[in-house]
Amino acid sequence: MNVLKKNNVQVIGQGQQTLLFVNGFGCDQSIWRYILPPLSKQFRLVLFDHIGAGQSDVSAYDPTKYASLDGYAQDVLAICRELELTDVTLVGHSVGAMIGMLAAIEEPTRFQQLLLLCPSPCYFNQSDYYGGFERGDVEAMLSYMEQDYVGWADSFAPFLMGTPDRPSLAAELAHSFCQNDPSIAKQFARVTFLSDNRQDLPHVHTPCLLVQCAQDLIAPPEVGDYLKTAIPGATLITLPVNGHCPHVSAPRETLQAIEAFLEI
Repeated sequence: MNVLKKNNVQVIGQGQQTLLFVNGFGCDQSIWRYILPPLSKQFRLVLFDHIGAGQSDVSAYDPTKYASLDGYAQDVLAICRELELTDVTLVGHSVGAMIGMLAAIEEPTRFQQLLLLCPSPCYFNQSDYYGGFERGDVEAMLSYMEQDYVGWADSFAPFLMGTPDRPSLAAELAHSFCQNDPSIAKQFARVTFLSDNRQDLPHVHTPCLLVQCAQDLIAPPEVGDYLKTAIPGATLITLPVNGHCPHVSAPRETLQAIEAFLEI
C-alpha cells in the first residue's frame, strides 16, 4: 500500500523549506494544530499519523515491524522517499523525537535539522542515568493500560499535560488516546516506555535543538541535560512552562522557539 495513504500523509502550506512533524505517543497529526497556521504561511508542512492512530490504515500494522521504534522510523523515511524530501527540518514530539532521530541517523542527507520537543531516550532510571521513573513503575503503568485502557487514558492524560488549571487540555488528550486502536496503542506504549536509545545519541550528526519544559514529569530536566551532553553539538532550551505537550499547552512559547531555531 502507498505510504501516503497508509499513514494519512497531508501536505499543507507553501514555501521552499519543508517541516516534517512526527507525533508523540497516542496523538494524531491534529495535535499540532495550534502552531500550524503561522508556519503554513512560510513553510511546506508534512503531517502524518502513526499506524493505529488518526486516519491511518490499521490493517497495515505489522507487530514484527513495529516491535521497535525503528519500524516507525522506517515509515518516516518511506514518506520522505515518496515525497522526494531533502533538507527537511524534522519536528518531533516525545517518542516522535526519538523516531525522527533514528530516521536522521539512518539517512542523514535527508534532514537539515532536528527540532525535538520533550524528548527522552530512556524513561526509567538506571545506575548511571535518571529517566524519571523506576522500571517497576513503568511496568505497573503498562499493566494498568492492558487492563483498563480508557481508565488509563483518563488518569494518564492529566499527568502528561501538566495543566491542572486547564482540565480541558487533559480531556482533549485523553480523547485523542481513545481514538487510537487500543491493541496497537498498548503495544506502541510498551515499545515507547521500555525503549533505551541512549546508545544511538552519539550517532546524531544533524544540527539539533532540544526543547524541554521547566516542569515535565515525563521528561525531567535531567534528561535534557543528558541529551545535550550525549548528542554532538546539540542546543538545549528550556521553556518556562509545565507539562509534556507544550505545542498544546503553550503554543506561543513553542512557536517562538521554533521560529528562533529556523531564523524566521
